[in-house]
Amino acid sequence: MSHKRIPKRRAAIAAGGVVALGAAALLLPNANASQDGATDDATPRTLKAKDASNLSAQLAHALGDAFAGSYYDGDKQRLVINVVRGGNDVIAQAKKAGVVVRQVGNSTAELKSAERSLKARATIPGTSWAVDPRTNKVVVTADSTVTGAQWDRLQSTVESLGPGMATLKKSAGTFKTFASGGDAIFSQAQGGTVRCSLGFNVTASDGSPAFLTAGHCAVAAEQWSDSQNGGPIATVDQATFPGSDFALVKYDDPNTRAPSDVDVGNGQTVRIAQAAEATVGATVFRMGSTTGLRNGQVTGLNATVNFQSETNPAGVDTVNGLIQTDVCAEPGDSGGSLFTQDGGAIGLTSGGSGDCTQGGETFFQPVTTALEATGATLDGGGGDAAGDGAGDQQAGGDQTGTAAPGDQAGGDQSGTGTATPGDQAGDGAGDQQAGGDQQAGGHNSGAAQGYGRGRNH
Repeated sequence: MSHKRIPKRRAAIAAGGVVALGAAALLLPNANASQDGATDDATPRTLKAKDASNLSAQLAHALGDAFAGSYYDGDKQRLVINVVRGGNDVIAQAKKAGVVVRQVGNSTAELKSAERSLKARATIPGTSWAVDPRTNKVVVTADSTVTGAQWDRLQSTVESLGPGMATLKKSAGTFKTFASGGDAIFSQAQGGTVRCSLGFNVTASDGSPAFLTAGHCAVAAEQWSDSQNGGPIATVDQATFPGSDFALVKYDDPNTRAPSDVDVGNGQTVRIAQAAEATVGATVFRMGSTTGLRNGQVTGLNATVNFQSETNPAGVDTVNGLIQTDVCAEPGDSGGSLFTQDGGAIGLTSGGSGDCTQGGETFFQPVTTALEATGATLDGGGGDAAGDGAGDQQAGGDQTGTAAPGDQAGGDQSGTGTATPGDQAGDGAGDQQAGGDQQAGGHNSGAAQGYGRGRNH
């Protein structure tokens, strides 16, 4: 099939890919539960996930050292608050706010101290850690490359933190940044074509139209196109990786119209209303150019991930402050949008382990951090809201008619959906095979070798 290039004046660079019906059924139509208006202050209230996040932040401030984290119980739509060393007055104060209160043993300060010990003694490629408020422990994950002496070192460090402070688990995959060659937004770097995904359209601090994507994409190459063989339409303005993983890329044409929405395929878009903070336990959706629309849950906040350096075999690229989820992702999904059902922009796809056949962990750069650092705002450029990018795809025929019936199964809600790069519209699959950039292991040599050439601010 021919590749239909979306005019650069159009709002968004549409992300290709099969839409997982399971995720789409949850997302569209937008059916959110609202607060139940409970009048009994001691009775836990039914909350939306974003309201739970706001309430958690307020209680963290009010409870001070007694606050030990929180999470969202999606089944009951309630906020659960952990407290330590709290008397009856602290518990009563939290319950009065309409939340479920749990007394736990590890304080926030103790959990942070454990994370500092891990950073000092176990910054090993292929490892990550984040606090899980549901267990009140630091969850340490090692990928399949952590073996022998490195595994022993990691294990002894976790044990030294003391009983009940941390748990150690193995991941079957390999932690990697999800950059690849193929479809969506493209650039040329040393070693070949780099493909990533657009995250969110924004307005830069100087008023010019721009978009956010992953920093590890932008330090690989400076100029980006909306088609593999097309001319550049946007140029990197700011990029940070490692440490964080975000980039601001400005459209070259100042008249580009960039509305604040996400194309989720099949002619559907989700309007992005504002940036939002992630909440452990909340359901989130991810859109990427390789695997399309997927959904899952937030499993950790402020995660630290130690990627194997792509430029130094003995080095580590550490990224801090990430959102950890059980949403699947694959090479090429990097930079793609993580958002909520009601249009909250949550994160930008960074990396992880696994794929959308077997599942795995995926980490995201918080959008709020990227906006604060770049000075950009998530208000788009106005104009064409839903329909422009999606309509072009429908007209060109690149989005529909290519997925096998089996790919529409509802099982994709688990995060281990059946769609693979080969199931994408003809352009994406053809580009991957013709370009030869994607290796068997899912890494992209162009992106990996290009890190040292880009701008790392």
